Amino acid sequence: MLSQLRHSAGMTAPAPPVPSPCTNVCRIDKATGWCEGCRRTVHEITHWPLASEAEKRALLAELPRRVAKPARKWLPW
Repeated sequence: MLSQLRHSAGMTAPAPPVPSPCTNVCRIDKATGWCEGCRRTVHEITHWPLASEAEKRALLAELPRRVAKPARKWLPW
């Protein structure tokens, strides 16, 4: 009922907060500068609590494009 009143009055419920992408695998890859778990930089990780919801959504949209570079294998021949 309350949601119907809000909707009819042009009011919508606030969007839920953007969850952190942290996976608790916190190691920075020296080659990329990204965390091996969440693919964020140290700056992005430390800025997360201060970022707006829009900034967080933009960063989450970027993370799938950050693919770890495959390790180069040394071949003896």
